[in-house]
Amino acid sequence: MNDKSRYLYGPVPSRRLGRSYGIDIVPLKVCTLDCVYCQLGRTSERTTERKAYAPVGSILAELKEALADNVEADFITIAGSGEPTLHADLARLIDGIKRVTNIPIALLTNGTLLYRSDVRGDCIKADVIMPSLDAGDEPTFARINRPCGGITIENLISGLCALREEYAGQIWLEVFLIEHINTGAAQIAAIAKAIERIRPDKVHVNTAVRPTAEPGIHRVNAQQLEDIARTLGPNCEVIADFSAVSAAAAAPATSQETFAPHRGADREAAALLSMLRRRPCSLDDICAALSLVPNEAIKQVDTLQKRGLVRTELKDGKTFFKSSP
Repeated sequence: MNDKSRYLYGPVPSRRLGRSYGIDIVPLKVCTLDCVYCQLGRTSERTTERKAYAPVGSILAELKEALADNVEADFITIAGSGEPTLHADLARLIDGIKRVTNIPIALLTNGTLLYRSDVRGDCIKADVIMPSLDAGDEPTFARINRPCGGITIENLISGLCALREEYAGQIWLEVFLIEHINTGAAQIAAIAKAIERIRPDKVHVNTAVRPTAEPGIHRVNAQQLEDIARTLGPNCEVIADFSAVSAAAAAPATSQETFAPHRGADREAAALLSMLRRRPCSLDDICAALSLVPNEAIKQVDTLQKRGLVRTELKDGKTFFKSSP
């Protein structure tokens, strides 16, 4: 198996972006935060220092090759394994992507560096910016997001407010809710107040339906999420995926955005492994992303497990597949 995709993955089905073709530009778990709910595990390097991590030329060369293979996507999404705004050449990357394709660019970010004018100047080149806000008060922010020294909730909120003033594109804010941690009335009111200040175009409410970095992180039930969404405003919607994953739950333990750009068993396995490095996936996720029936997906996963490349993890009784460390 030869996985040529070092920086690109997908396209994968995304509830917010349709077919999303991901670009991973920062090493695994290099981040400004160490969120308790992160599906990729604990942060290995918590930092606010920007560096030229992945080489822009190599990323663009890989993207050109994918486009030449007639890959189809609704968005090219800059995201991946760490906080993308830590990449010092983010603006040059976005400019380069726009030179080779008209596919719109989405940027996923935790928003913590947006209080810096240089970071905002890079980010506003994207067509959609998708930041996060999980708290409106400092104690809850510290408990959930565990920021790098020097980052405060006011840094985050004021940075998002400044972005709104300078950016004419779409801001889609994600609020991640955890039962008994940020769902109290006072905490929801603080988040709602922050949203009023930020004025995003959309607010997306999510919860822990996948494996998390820390144990004991409980998802909020669907009805409560809907109730909170109404409290947060008219442009707020629930995006948490509560769909039954019966095939995943039934799959043997030994055995995520029709979108596979590769053909053939080895290329399918490479695409699957590339996806599992970025997010835990249920069997349904794998089937949707690679256009496979469940038996074919189980066969692919089983092959990777026998090679020690993939492991399983249960979350609320559902089986998820993850790449092995």
